[in-house]
Amino acid sequence: MSVLRDRMVRDMTVRGLSPATHEAYLRAVVGLATHYHRSPADITNDEVQDYLAHLLRDRKLSWSTAAQAANAFRFLYHVTLQRDRTTFKVPAPKQPQRLPEILSRAEVWRLLDACERPKHRLVLATTYAAGLRVGEVVALKVRDLDVERMTIRVEQGKGAKDRYVPLSTPLLAEWQRYWRRHPAGHWLFANRAGTRPWDVSIAYKIYVLAKARAGLRKVGGIHALRHAFATHLLEATRDLARVQRLLGHRHIGTTMRYVHCTELSGPGTFSPLDLPRPTDS
Repeated sequence: MSVLRDRMVRDMTVRGLSPATHEAYLRAVVGLATHYHRSPADITNDEVQDYLAHLLRDRKLSWSTAAQAANAFRFLYHVTLQRDRTTFKVPAPKQPQRLPEILSRAEVWRLLDACERPKHRLVLATTYAAGLRVGEVVALKVRDLDVERMTIRVEQGKGAKDRYVPLSTPLLAEWQRYWRRHPAGHWLFANRAGTRPWDVSIAYKIYVLAKARAGLRKVGGIHALRHAFATHLLEATRDLARVQRLLGHRHIGTTMRYVHCTELSGPGTFSPLDLPRPTDS
């Protein structure tokens, strides 16, 4: 399969698919070939459809995993092998409509205050203040913080899109205090050698530790800070279009779910970190 793999990698690269998509698609194709003990080029469309049913029925994989595999097979057969287009079907289940548990503003501050190291506090504060995904925050460079325009440039976020989000004044002040003791390098969150950014797993662990120290019991990982950003900003501004733009959502429907999480009150603002710090109750 090495030649076919190389062709598929080439095709994915030319079309600008992310490294994570490369890995997921190749893993799905290897699973298909292993199941039938044949090259994917020799596997029929009906056999592919049977394999997708096997993933759901016998291996009990999630619908999203099977759907991703179907996308991988469509790419392999339609693009790389140039077969006639066939729709590999993965029946969509009825998904329960669950809303995330939203941290209150007081809980966010408890979380930040529970960080033992300034850099740990900064990664959580930056995530919350700008509503970033964890992969976006660890990839930030120092030059992405534009002090003149008070913006943060998010380079190649989800969907390979750039966007700008406001740079919170309190967040900038925290960074400037940090830089006075630790001069800025290339990455905001760099490894010890300064050669590359943190792995996302570091940010996950920092959140979990801070959450435990703060005594917070709400369900969710570091992405809860992005949920909190969206909800708190929507409560403060009532501007759904702005929140959609800052989150980088392609469709307004994705942002709409935060309407159901809000208690709409308060004046307009650019970042929830700009709001007065709440007093602990």
